[in-house]
Amino acid sequence: MTDQPAPNITLPHRRLKLDTLVRLRWLAVGGQSAALLVVYVGLGYSLPAGPAFAMVAMSAWLNIFLKIRWPSAMRLSERAATLQLAYDILQMSGLLLLTGGLGNPFAFLLMAPVMVSATGLSSRYTVVLGVLATVCASFLAVFHFPLPWPDSEDFRLPVIYSVGIWIALVLTLGFMAVYAFRVAEEARQLADALTATELVLAREQHLNALDGLATAAAHELGTPLATIYLVAKELNGEFETGDHRGEDVALIRSQAERCREILKQLNSLSSEEDQTYQRMPVAQLLEDVIDPHRGTGVAIHSTQNGESAEPVGTRNAAIRYGLGNLVENAVDFAKSRVDVSATWDDTTLSISIRDDGPGFSVDILGKIGDPYVSVRGGKSPQGSTGGGLGLGIFIAKTLLERTGAKLLLENQAPPDSGAHVRVSWPRSTFERGVGVDETSF
Repeated sequence: MTDQPAPNITLPHRRLKLDTLVRLRWLAVGGQSAALLVVYVGLGYSLPAGPAFAMVAMSAWLNIFLKIRWPSAMRLSERAATLQLAYDILQMSGLLLLTGGLGNPFAFLLMAPVMVSATGLSSRYTVVLGVLATVCASFLAVFHFPLPWPDSEDFRLPVIYSVGIWIALVLTLGFMAVYAFRVAEEARQLADALTATELVLAREQHLNALDGLATAAAHELGTPLATIYLVAKELNGEFETGDHRGEDVALIRSQAERCREILKQLNSLSSEEDQTYQRMPVAQLLEDVIDPHRGTGVAIHSTQNGESAEPVGTRNAAIRYGLGNLVENAVDFAKSRVDVSATWDDTTLSISIRDDGPGFSVDILGKIGDPYVSVRGGKSPQGSTGGGLGLGIFIAKTLLERTGAKLLLENQAPPDSGAHVRVSWPRSTFERGVGVDETSF
């Protein structure tokens, strides 16, 4: 598996709803229409009414087009939202150009789209809109039609006053944008922290429940397994050498012993007694993980390669059980071969598990690691211990992540087929030996 940077995920609260911008624009259309009617019809002041009402109508037609073309619940990308807010700034600037420029009392409405951006978009797009609003305000300070006024009077603002309005508008724009952005950003960070906490708590609850089930299963199955093992041991001496029934009894005895070891591991996952600090090199770790799956009809090949001394960690039950689950999953779905390899350098240890099976189902590739998600395409193979529920991958992923590991899962690139699972640790974390009950999120 190739290392790839984590995707730049756009969080939901960074994406404005189309309906929000459409509603705000309808509010602007209503206010602009009312202002033009009061000035032109009510007060009888002279102004270029045709172009002014055409600009208002353009915003109305844009809203109608957006409502027809896209669903209201759609969340816009930051770029699309910025383009719409930029249009609102330009449309408002056009109206101010026709109605007196910065001398118009409504000139401060140029700040409205920038405020919307500050509360809903990233700082980069907010700065872009702020610069656009500043450029428009600078243009309106110099070029504009006269302010609507009675025909007998010619209203003109002193130059120094116009400069003061421009300075006040730009300073207010910058201050309000920064203030709104900081307040909104704090709210976003708090929402992100709460979401992350809920995810961690949910995963911990899943794992704690599974630990409890494992302990209960080990306790309940211990007695019948002990009985099976004892009876098989007594029957072992009842058959002559070469009797195939004796071989069957020996197989039953060995498998019962293996079940006892598995239940002992499950029972000790959350136990302090299992967290021994006996050192274990990577090669021995791979052998311990692979050995129970030999003789299943699938060839398992193990390789180790590193640029420095072999990493040596602790006998961590979470690592052994998690890797064992991944190898078992690969063996269950492989056609004939599973490759387990370990590579390391001075900073990182990586363990890769490849099989030649059908690979991960494409439609659930992004959900792998969630509980009750089947991770392979096609039907589960006979003999699979996973039951097709996806709990094996969930348990392995959770346990390994609690030791500081990262899991990357993908399908092998053509012409190869099958799944590729890579587990990687910072070398210092692996050699320090983070325990299963130590949080490392």
